[in-house]
Amino acid sequence: MWVTYVLGDCPGCKKAQCFGNVDVYGTHVLRGCKHCKYSERVYLPPISKKVIYLDQFFFSGAFRGGDDRFVQAAERIKQLAADQLLVAPFSSIHEDETHLWPRFAELYPFIKSASRGAEFAQASEVDRMQILRAFGKWQAGEPADHVLEARDALKTEYIDRWDGYFRIEVGRYLGDPKLIAYLKALSVEGLVDLFPDWRKSTNSFEQDVAAEYNAAGHGYMKSYLEYMVRIGQGDMDALLDSPVMSMVVQSMLSMLPEDMPPDEQLRQCAHFLGSDHFKEAPHQWLQAHMYATLKALVKAGAYQNKERALGKLSGVFYDISHISTYAPYVDAFILDRPMHELVSHPGVDLERRFGIKVFSLSNWDELMTWFDELEGTMSADHRQGLANAYCGTRAGWEK
Repeated sequence: MWVTYVLGDCPGCKKAQCFGNVDVYGTHVLRGCKHCKYSERVYLPPISKKVIYLDQFFFSGAFRGGDDRFVQAAERIKQLAADQLLVAPFSSIHEDETHLWPRFAELYPFIKSASRGAEFAQASEVDRMQILRAFGKWQAGEPADHVLEARDALKTEYIDRWDGYFRIEVGRYLGDPKLIAYLKALSVEGLVDLFPDWRKSTNSFEQDVAAEYNAAGHGYMKSYLEYMVRIGQGDMDALLDSPVMSMVVQSMLSMLPEDMPPDEQLRQCAHFLGSDHFKEAPHQWLQAHMYATLKALVKAGAYQNKERALGKLSGVFYDISHISTYAPYVDAFILDRPMHELVSHPGVDLERRFGIKVFSLSNWDELMTWFDELEGTMSADHRQGLANAYCGTRAGWEK
């Protein structure tokens, strides 16, 4: 048996310095011998980790190392994660955005290490699951209030478990970073070019929110219909390169009665995409309110200088995407100042609506206090569990 941490002599075969911890398996430590089949389990106390989402700006700041605030916070997060009090899962958006960095090969392993293997579901899958749950409630005539299910975004059975010593990396294809970076810059410039027209708009905030919902609903239907047209024309590449969102309506159709006429099925989907149930899905609600709030800030005089606006909003599409997708599922979120201002605006009020802590350089002291409070929750049983599981190495993956 492979022994990771030798503790002493084997109680079975009595050989010297060959018995110790093999690995941690969520709820217990397996101990065994290098020479014989003797083994035992040491059970660990239940734990409940806080979940924190780290914005790309945080990782970039910590990785560069030029600002002690980021370095100190990164060390605290590493310590709290090692102490099994906190987890900072990585997401597909982290992967996409980090891929655009020139030093991707160095930064991405840093992010994965900080996450300790915890991972959010793909952003598109979180969105799909929320919509399908809302669609089911709409079909059943139930209230539109959306009930969050943590499993839609997180493999919860892997969160509140003691970390093992090892992990396996599985990568994915991310495309041409130069092309993606160019398209990202083009998109942000296109957004900023809209600001003069936004300032002239007489729409109310509520009308802007409604317009965002309407555009989102039309987007799902349009993407699906384009996919079906391609399939109908014999373009089998559509199965491989169609946008992921084109499958959302397909999933909704699978929930309708098989004997319902196809045109009626599509009408049902279209009706739902204009309903309060769709609007109350957290991703849709946050996305609509964040874009409408950005419009409100522009109308109020923000981002007058185009070059400064391009700098501050360079990652706005990624920022809105990861906040609207993952924020409802975490206990705390660290983001940059422009996004903090956006989500703290009454039009979004992220903390009040979803009960999470939001931190940026604007309230960095509060983040340190939150870390202190979290560390103060550690019980004597928890400390003993750390000693049993990690033998004083501050937990996992040090080997």
